[in-house]
Amino acid sequence: ILIGLVGSEMCIRDRFFLLLTFFLFCLPFTVSADTAKSTIVMDLDSGRILYEKNANQKRLIASITKIMTAIVAIEEGDLTEKITVGEEVLSMYGTNIYVEVGEKMKLRDLLYGLLLRSGNDASVVIAKAIAGSEEKFVNLMNKKAQEIGMKNTIFKNPHGLDEETENYSTAYDMALLSKYAYKNKTYRNIVSTDKYEVSTGKKTYLWYNRNKLLTTYEYCTGGKNGYTPRAGKTLVTTASKKRLNLTIVTLSDGDIYNNHIDLYEDFFSKYKRYKIIDKNNFRIDKEFVDEDVYLEDSFYYPLTSNEVNDIKTVVHFLDDSATDEIGTIEIFLSNQKIGELPIYRKIKKKEQFSFFEWLRQLFL
Repeated sequence: ILIGLVGSEMCIRDRFFLLLTFFLFCLPFTVSADTAKSTIVMDLDSGRILYEKNANQKRLIASITKIMTAIVAIEEGDLTEKITVGEEVLSMYGTNIYVEVGEKMKLRDLLYGLLLRSGNDASVVIAKAIAGSEEKFVNLMNKKAQEIGMKNTIFKNPHGLDEETENYSTAYDMALLSKYAYKNKTYRNIVSTDKYEVSTGKKTYLWYNRNKLLTTYEYCTGGKNGYTPRAGKTLVTTASKKRLNLTIVTLSDGDIYNNHIDLYEDFFSKYKRYKIIDKNNFRIDKEFVDEDVYLEDSFYYPLTSNEVNDIKTVVHFLDDSATDEIGTIEIFLSNQKIGELPIYRKIKKKEQFSFFEWLRQLFL
């Protein structure tokens, strides 16, 4: 039909539009609706990158800075310690929790104010309490960034305001931070909280989480938003569906919440979390090894349905191993190594007899 129409006495313009329509509807064609300048979708468990766009471009990050502020405080501080608010709060502007000089609040409560309400004043109170000064606390932030592998990140303050000092990172680096932070139970509990109430004896605070994805997307498990005029809107979130745990980072994004929902729905539909190696059902033929072996862990990985048949495993044995580890099993996806597990020999325990069992054996 198409050939007949094109071959008829149609004008050149009509033929062009007809052919264009044919190619648009008959050939594979996808248009990304991603509204951010930098984006990444990462699996929280394996670290696999499912999607990225300009993920390694350095950008101002605004208040998602406070994810690092919180992690450093959780790891370095005492959550039950009561902290006295100092004059450092007087210079803070933007989003605050409005604590007053001389007021006392536990570190745990300050962290809720930091992450739920994005309290800039809370960030400097925490920094001074943990490290003695904001400058020393920022050094701890940068040290932790290097430990995590955030190679293109530099922190200059604990809050993300960028008029005097600037915090730069990338979508990829912030995904690494989100992955690291997600392992911390205290952090997860805080960012998954919709509202939080605390009383200092002087005032009572009721904070609602500014991360709107937590209440608008049922699979969201937490995150942190940010904004400055220079950075634009930034957002780090996590979500879980059918045992698949993802994190999304978008920087300079005009439609952060809808963008995250669309991305989550897209990748939750494309990927599933597969158990590739099951430690409870791991066996090696006696032809290759003459002793019982085991794995300490199973291996999981996010895959599309088309990738399942591209998984291969290769077992390597160590020569004359003097330890319990006798080899490794490597996992490949389309000839790319995606994981490795050590293989251990089962050590037969010597049978132990109690004193009464020993006596009994004497008279048998």
